Order: sequence, then structure tokens, then C-alpha cells
Amino acid sequence: MSKQENAVRDHVLYVLKGGGAHLGFEQAIADVPVEMRGANAPGVGHTLWRLLEHLRICQWDILEFSRDPNHISPEFPDGLWPAEDAPPIASAWEHSIASFLDDRQAMIDLVASSTTDLFAEIPHGDGQTILREALLVADHNAYHIGQIVFLRRCLGIWDD
Repeated sequence: MSKQENAVRDHVLYVLKGGGAHLGFEQAIADVPVEMRGANAPGVGHTLWRLLEHLRICQWDILEFSRDPNHISPEFPDGLWPAEDAPPIASAWEHSIASFLDDRQAMIDLVASSTTDLFAEIPHGDGQTILREALLVADHNAYHIGQIVFLRRCLGIWDD
């Protein structure tokens, strides 16, 4: 692998892990009170639960597309968002966080693998590469993590 390829791989891993100018997922989602997980803020279109689940679903979908030629994505856009504003059961919040972290690690492992050609087109795609999909995950996650922090500020549950 060339020096440039290693540099690209290292940078992609850095941003997938929340490095750079972005707040990390773990910090953004930490210590959300149970009663605020489905709370609405005036003028904000989503609850913390809806944002968390959207992050989980989209990251899972991108990961599975990247590695499984038989993967079928959820219907856009409704299949990428939960139907409910709050977790349906108490354990759903922690389960969603754990699934998000597991899938993020799987994407990190895919990118980190020396057998992964970041620049090769995904055979079952239409021009996508693992590099593109990994950057999509990092970008999408950063955007919605920012929304989580904004919503927490609106709800009065964020300390600067």
C-alpha cells in the first residue's frame, strides 16, 4: 500500500472515530435523562430518540450495503426513521447506542483492513467505493450528532 493510501485510510479512520472538528457520539449522547429521550422542543422537528435511531439505522444500512451484496435498504425516507418519538421500551435506548457503536466499529474494521481496497467500486453498487461509503457514514453521523447537541441545548440538558 502506498504512503498516500495509508494517509487516506488513517484520515478516514480518524473521522469515523469522531476526530477533527466534530464532537464525538459518546459525548453527545451521554447522560440523557430517561424522561427527555422522547421530548419535543419548539421548532425542532425530531426528538433525541428519533435522531439516535436514525443514526443507527442509516449507519447500519450503509455498512450492510458496503459488505453484503444481498442487502436490501429500508424504504426511503420512512424506513430510515423510527415511527415513534420515544423509545418503545426502556432498554431500547441502550440497545440502540450499543448497536450504533458495534456497527461503527464494523465500518472502522472494514476501512482498517489491509484487504479492503478503499478505491475499488463495490461490485453490487453503481460506482460507490468503500471510501465513499465510509465518508458518508462520518459525514452523516457528524451532521446528526450536531443536531443532538442542538436539541439538548433547546431542551436545557446540555452543559457547555
